[in-house]
Amino acid sequence: MKRESHFVLRGRRRDQSSKDTNGLSSAEMESLESICEAVLPPLSPQSDSDEHVDIFWQSSASQSSVPHQVAEILVKRAIIEALILIRVILWMLATRLGTLLLCGSLCITDTWPFINNFSNISLEKREKIVQKWLQHRFLTPIRLAFLYIKVLCVWVFFSQVDENGENPTWKAIGYDVSAEEKKASSFENKERPLDKGMVEAMYETNSSLPLSLSQKGLKVVTDAKSNVLRIKCDAVVIGSGCGGGVAAAVLASSGLKVLVLEKGNYFTAMDYSSLEGPSMDELYESGGTMASVDGNMAILAGSTVGGGSAINWSASIRTPEYVLKEWAEKHKLSMFWGSEYVSAMDLVCERIGVTDKCSMEGLQNQALRKGCENLGLQVDYVPRNSSKHHHCGFCNYGCRQGDKQGTQTTWLVDAVNHGAVILTGCKAERFVLQNNEGRKYGRKKKCLGVMAKSLRNHIKWRVQVEATVTISAAGALLTPPLMISSGLKNKNIGKNLHLHPVLMAWGYFPDSVSDLQGKCYEGGIITSVHKVLSGDSKVRAIVETPALGPGAFASLFPWVSGQGFKETMLKYSRTVHFITIIKDKGSGEVKKEGRVRYHLDEDDKENLKAGLKQALRILIGAGAIEVGTHQSNGQRIKCGGTSENDVKEFLDSIYVAGGPLSLQEKWTLCSSAHQMGSCRMGVSEEGSAVDEKGQSWEAARLFVCDASLLPTAIGVNPMITIQSTAYCIAKRITESLRME
Repeated sequence: MKRESHFVLRGRRRDQSSKDTNGLSSAEMESLESICEAVLPPLSPQSDSDEHVDIFWQSSASQSSVPHQVAEILVKRAIIEALILIRVILWMLATRLGTLLLCGSLCITDTWPFINNFSNISLEKREKIVQKWLQHRFLTPIRLAFLYIKVLCVWVFFSQVDENGENPTWKAIGYDVSAEEKKASSFENKERPLDKGMVEAMYETNSSLPLSLSQKGLKVVTDAKSNVLRIKCDAVVIGSGCGGGVAAAVLASSGLKVLVLEKGNYFTAMDYSSLEGPSMDELYESGGTMASVDGNMAILAGSTVGGGSAINWSASIRTPEYVLKEWAEKHKLSMFWGSEYVSAMDLVCERIGVTDKCSMEGLQNQALRKGCENLGLQVDYVPRNSSKHHHCGFCNYGCRQGDKQGTQTTWLVDAVNHGAVILTGCKAERFVLQNNEGRKYGRKKKCLGVMAKSLRNHIKWRVQVEATVTISAAGALLTPPLMISSGLKNKNIGKNLHLHPVLMAWGYFPDSVSDLQGKCYEGGIITSVHKVLSGDSKVRAIVETPALGPGAFASLFPWVSGQGFKETMLKYSRTVHFITIIKDKGSGEVKKEGRVRYHLDEDDKENLKAGLKQALRILIGAGAIEVGTHQSNGQRIKCGGTSENDVKEFLDSIYVAGGPLSLQEKWTLCSSAHQMGSCRMGVSEEGSAVDEKGQSWEAARLFVCDASLLPTAIGVNPMITIQSTAYCIAKRITESLRME
């Protein structure tokens, strides 16, 4: 049965009067609106502006529904400490005494009542206050609160759409998604390839869900008294991304009845809209707003059928040989050194259609290639799981062209063709463990399955899946909390979290002076890569290109002033970004869902600095007229007519400091789109969370099969590594079951 598309909702307009729905008081909202206005203030149009640019200059983030949507996101998704901090500050700013404490003399006037609260201070002075907050070394809590508000304010302002899928700023900044709409028209009547195995909770009721699952070949028993829906199968896989999709396919093809639990929803090419705001909200963990507890790291992770493979940037790079050697020799994991793993990589690349060339590159990759060639640096093509003609710059919102081969169009199709069932909108809560009498399989406990719940309010069943084997493939951010909440005690669970921290450099290439073609959001997201080498030819970092819609661009770009920020956004379409990625030696932890702790190692900071400097050199070499970093003080330099000494001095000023909570006037926010290692595999319980077969050291028949298995960071885009590792682990599981 063809389902009505539930994704291409064109956004919504909010009435400003609906203040009782976002959780903040009217006084807090007044302060929030005043801060939003200071971030993006209404300004006089420039004399040479066109109509759309004039409207943009005059617009303000305090207008329309922006502050109310910011408040909703804060209440719904901010970690509790951040929400409390922000609400306290907003409340203080609504009072005269609180404003005096936080804003100093700028709130004092010569007329009664002599002290203004924040919203009654002039816009010019409010901007000065915000600038003071950002520059002060010891006002870090206020700095963090402002950063949260700034990020959400500009995110909503530039990504929200009306019922027609439009944003009034896009024409001014040169952003257009209409071409993607036309490309996707051919998919309107195509079949959804997973329908034969799909049960979508959003379309089910309490009474229909058991029947739908039974019709897919599962054994289902209802216990109305305890409100439990019991499902029996051979294997349950939690998560459907790079790890879970592969595991489900391998297990199902071996003859096992497999159930995949996925908390996200199922979409196909015809469902995607390429609209940044709605897409991020539906396809990403926490709607793309996730961050580390201290606010130093912005984190992106997929949350949909296909997981990260549905929204990643297509890069399909094999595990570097030096990484495999490290895992085999230092970590004693024989799986990674020999034909088994290499054959798995070959098979994975074939199944997801990896190609090595690109027939046409977009603006950002043109700049990377040209800059490297002009400087005599090596630049390589990036293999992608798509055709060489794939020119989609919106794959991070789901590929509307249907060219990118994520697990939802490959491995999961193989799985359902062999009888697997996928239940969406269903979140695993804990594993069902019991004492393992006689320590069969050498473990204290044995896993009997998993307890889960529907994320749809109209389904009241508690779901209990009883399975011979249970496989957690929820990803490096969610597998550890799930294991810990189930009562597992291994000290390595949740530790050793690697994030591939990313810093960005940017360069402005106006049409009038550059021969590079296109706009920054057009073309394949990553088609070229440069390796930054040390003196002994070891890779210190890699330089690639990111996908940045207007909302993401604005969120990450440093704010120095309202006018300066608007000027930056007007250059959006021809501003090229490079990312520098490192193989981080330092690590963090995630013990509880949504609470990531991470600190950069000193060596990591030096490698990030080396990568960032090289990225800037390449941008200058490609012909940028201005380049800069995302350092909080708006660090940048004009390139035209600049002397070599000035450029050298600028590059020497590059440094990598902590994020907004560091006690420094200048700081840089890092990002992460790759998370791994938090349940790493190993040869002993003392140094790892699971064994060489991916099985928990504490609970028999409980396996991990996702990026959390990886012993260390790998330093390159990890999709091929995750899928190849999952393939090997899943094969070992089927072999062990066959031998019993």
